[in-house]
Amino acid sequence: MKRISNILIVAALASGAFLSACKDHRKPGKIYVPDMYESRAYEFYNARLATMKPVEGTVKRGELLPYHLGEFDTAQANLNKNPLTITADDLKEGKRLFNIYCAICHGTGLDGNGPLYKGGDGPYPAKPANLVSGVIATYTEGRLFHVATYGKNAMGSYASQLDREQRWKVAAYIHSMQPGAQAAAPEAGAADAGAKKDSTAAGK
Repeated sequence: MKRISNILIVAALASGAFLSACKDHRKPGKIYVPDMYESRAYEFYNARLATMKPVEGTVKRGELLPYHLGEFDTAQANLNKNPLTITADDLKEGKRLFNIYCAICHGTGLDGNGPLYKGGDGPYPAKPANLVSGVIATYTEGRLFHVATYGKNAMGSYASQLDREQRWKVAAYIHSMQPGAQAAAPEAGAADAGAKKDSTAAGK
């Protein structure tokens, strides 16, 4: 009986050694650590993830620097300069974004007569602000950006819908449509034409 037990033990050890020799330890298989191979799924819109904010003090790649003025720093906002070099394409993009996010209230003519108001026949009872007439027509780009960031009166913040660069482009577009900017453009054109005329005369 003891002999048979010894034979079985030797056979088991031999088979184990044989199987161990056949296995290539350098290729452990596709799923070596299952938790890393198959990541745990998360529901993005759950309460924990949906309320997460970017790490404080960080700026995503390609993003403008953070805006540090508070909601009530309107005097400083008036002096805030657009950090972008605005081109014709930027104004075109600003107009496109305005028509998507702002024109429903302020109208494509920026006169406050958007689809939600429609001269008082729309669902919104109070007329939205006229951006090309009155007090708001005197707002600087910095102040317009500030309003888009924090909101004003019944208008809420658009900081979650438009990133900083997009808000500056919208502000630049609105500013370009205001009477002061439109009046300055012909004057600048006349000055350029006069300088060109003077240089032509000097060449003669």
